[in-house]
Amino acid sequence: MEQQMLRSARYPNLQTVFMVEKFIKDNSMFYTRREIFNELPKKMLWGTFRIIMDYLEETLKIMTDEDGVVSYIWNPELLEKIKGMSEIKVV
Repeated sequence: MEQQMLRSARYPNLQTVFMVEKFIKDNSMFYTRREIFNELPKKMLWGTFRIIMDYLEETLKIMTDEDGVVSYIWNPELLEKIKGMSEIKVV
């Protein structure tokens, strides 16, 4: 079923991915996926939104807690500090 949904979904352009990421970053820890989808400034298909959310989760930019609330977790400054530590190897 999920593969069928992904085949019928439209793949997002980069501007749309950035729009969703910015909305989540600005509203972190306030909205569930469904609420984010309904509050976005630009409407899109649910399948397209799911593709974006899956991408943001896979790249460790967002996470969803047990209540379904989405949080923005990407921290490039911390990543740079970790990369500089000799005890930790980041690939």
